Amino acid sequence: MRKFWNWIRDEITGDRALYLSGPIAEETWWGNEATPAAFKADLLEDAGPVTVWINSPGGDVFAAATIYSMLKEYPGRVTVKIDALAASAASVVAMAGDEVLMSPLAFIVIHNPETIAAGDTEIMRRAQRQLDEVKEAIINAYEAKTGIRRAQLGHMMNAESWIPAHKAVDLGFADGLLYADSIGPEKIGDSMMFSPAAITNSMLEKIKSQIPPKTGTPIESLYKRLNLLSH
Repeated sequence: MRKFWNWIRDEITGDRALYLSGPIAEETWWGNEATPAAFKADLLEDAGPVTVWINSPGGDVFAAATIYSMLKEYPGRVTVKIDALAASAASVVAMAGDEVLMSPLAFIVIHNPETIAAGDTEIMRRAQRQLDEVKEAIINAYEAKTGIRRAQLGHMMNAESWIPAHKAVDLGFADGLLYADSIGPEKIGDSMMFSPAAITNSMLEKIKSQIPPKTGTPIESLYKRLNLLSH
């Protein structure tokens, strides 16, 4: 069975750590490869606090939703540590932590769910409705963690928001920074999130503003002249 998770036990402290590295459900989650039952069995194999390390571009949103629920139901304390990237479905898993800590170099990325659909107009409308419903479900996890209004979260997902560590703490997606003692508060400063779509649109607007206006006779004047000639 090929798994997208890995459990490691610290030989000194005895604490357990769950590593989610790479795509979630790279093989399959609902088939015979990596099943929810197998993940649950690994999770409940022992008790006590659990640290979840995440470095993942995301993957299957339903696998992520199942992991989220299992971690929320886990009786021990769950600490999530994002060492590089918690994007897409992986960001949903991150919201399950009792405490979420991020490396100063890490990002949380949130965006709209995606799928592939083919067929007639009714099939495409059905796919759109399903995506809208999945988006609302994802927002539930973000809202529960951050307290941000659903409409604002929806806009952030529309824009595909890349949220760096300091901004994630400001917004409530994370509770603190890893290695903060070595950074020092005087080096933290303000932080901003960014959207690839917004940056692209901004660049296009700047390019458009540099294009010189067209010269010559306006088309309205040409039409008027033609009308005069035809009478």
